[in-house]
Amino acid sequence: MPTRKKNPATLTGKEISIGSVTLGGKEPLFILGPCVIEGEKPLLRAARTIKAICDDLGVQFIFKASYDKANRTSGSSYRGVGVLDGCRMLAEAGDSIGVPVTTDIHTPEEAEIAADFIDLLQIPAFLCRQTDLIEAAARAAVSAGRAVNVKKGQFLAPWDLAPIAGKLKAAGCTRFCFTERGTTFGYNNLVADMRSLYWIREQGFPVIFDATHSVQRPGGGGGHTTGDGHLAPVLARAAMAAGVDGIFLETHENPAKAPSDGPNQIPHKHLPALLKSLLAIRHALD
Repeated sequence: MPTRKKNPATLTGKEISIGSVTLGGKEPLFILGPCVIEGEKPLLRAARTIKAICDDLGVQFIFKASYDKANRTSGSSYRGVGVLDGCRMLAEAGDSIGVPVTTDIHTPEEAEIAADFIDLLQIPAFLCRQTDLIEAAARAAVSAGRAVNVKKGQFLAPWDLAPIAGKLKAAGCTRFCFTERGTTFGYNNLVADMRSLYWIREQGFPVIFDATHSVQRPGGGGGHTTGDGHLAPVLARAAMAAGVDGIFLETHENPAKAPSDGPNQIPHKHLPALLKSLLAIRHALD
């Protein structure tokens, strides 16, 4: 277990550039967008809505969406549009609003495809220890000038991330970060331990807190995942107060109609007030 020496409000890791934004600097970075790509028009509409909100508040963000929800509770659930079409759509949406984009990758082959389009290659939590995938993402990121975000598995302790960082570095990647998204707590439940944010940053790694996936109840609906989306803002505010480099929030114009993770997503109409409160907490720590 790492030693605990510094005030978590002042503890900082390194800064990394991701396209036109910076993670680990004075201002927080937000990762915002729908859970999954539902088509070109809905994706672009979401990108423009979120961009207007962030411009109004003066915050930097990365636009996110998944081209394939490979980890679904039911085999009949909607998965997405596929790697090539999805990455192209995301890149076009990001270019249209002038922000970087991110998405999950699942195989070494997808890492190579995504790196041509995607600024931040994201490793899903359940795949965070897959060496071939980590190394492929690292090589693709270095070759294309991208960065890598590894989501901490629900089965890992914060200090278990050091070997993953070692794999990334051994493959030549120095622009990477980690995301905390809750730890398995009994059946169909997760718990978010704010100490984890401190312990990850203490190791010198930039850290993002995923507020919407941390309130999931995986498989809690029997054939589908449920969650406590109303608690996501609570956890996001706690993470910002604990000291974090970025906040990940899935957001949708109408979560009740979202084909994936609807119970956990923040409605667009609630996003401005939430971001404003998070900025106020961050600035209170300065």
